[in-house]
Amino acid sequence: MYDQYKRKIEYVRISLTDRCNLRCRYCMPEEGIEKMRHEDILTFDEIIRIVRGLAALGVRKVRLTGGEPLVRRNIVELVREIHKIEGIRQIALTTNGVLLADLADELVKAGLTGVNISIDTLKAATFADITRRPVFARVEAGIEAVHEAGLRDVKFNCVPIQGVNEAELPALVEHFTHLRPWKFRFIELMPIGCAYEAGLKGIPMAEVRQTLENAFGRLRPVPAASGVCGPAAYYQAAGFRGQVGFIDAMEHKFCSSCNRVRLTAEGFLKLCLNAKTGLDLRSLLRSGISDENLRLALQQAIYHKPEEHFFKTAAYQEKDSRAMYQVGG
Repeated sequence: MYDQYKRKIEYVRISLTDRCNLRCRYCMPEEGIEKMRHEDILTFDEIIRIVRGLAALGVRKVRLTGGEPLVRRNIVELVREIHKIEGIRQIALTTNGVLLADLADELVKAGLTGVNISIDTLKAATFADITRRPVFARVEAGIEAVHEAGLRDVKFNCVPIQGVNEAELPALVEHFTHLRPWKFRFIELMPIGCAYEAGLKGIPMAEVRQTLENAFGRLRPVPAASGVCGPAAYYQAAGFRGQVGFIDAMEHKFCSSCNRVRLTAEGFLKLCLNAKTGLDLRSLLRSGISDENLRLALQQAIYHKPEEHFFKTAAYQEKDSRAMYQVGG
């Protein structure tokens, strides 16, 4: 499936919930959020219908996000049903890892092929300060559970923040990638959510890379892996089994090669992270649309995916005002 700019769309990120068991300073306010009503969130049957329609159009990768997706009940069964859909080759999960220890083995057996774990520090005290929750030991247990379950595609996501975790960046990379073939990715702080209101400032990816090269020597570019890939550019330090990745959508935007769309928890198909335009799939599903017409509606909407994200364009009228936890990252 191609959009009007000849980009091949083969990846959907699906938010299962707006709820989260952490309160990360760059994502959610301390008091939490006004939660969506249960009846306003897509059911698993509705999600499966949408994924079937997207798979028929050429989508090959599904990523489950949140909020925190593991707080959604029966997520293992959802993974199992998505795994049965013809054409879907990759099922990944982005999680904070708090509930992973109890679910990792079941998820892998159900068909999960990859997991991204968000972790910004190796220090329990710093973790509690960033997330406002003292549960670092549970995340560590979740990481080990993923390893024991035999999952091969394991990635870690870190947001470098000035004055918060900048001194730990080399230690994070060494801890997770020196002896294991995992990927540790640094993600640029995005102008979405609570970060700017909280006075947090991100660290440019060029500075992060220089810090790592000062610690480990030259980072060698790594060819893209097989399968449907995301936007990270990967490198490897000499003597390391794993890789380090950089995602800097602001300074080096990857819009021309963007291969994804997003589905929010309430059923809105977002065509771009920064745009409010898209398609209300929940209304279509609950009004009795046929599978064929659903596929046609998906195809028509995705064809009109915006050319770029326009994050730096202050006058961009289609800008989405929702926070990251509301759109699934």
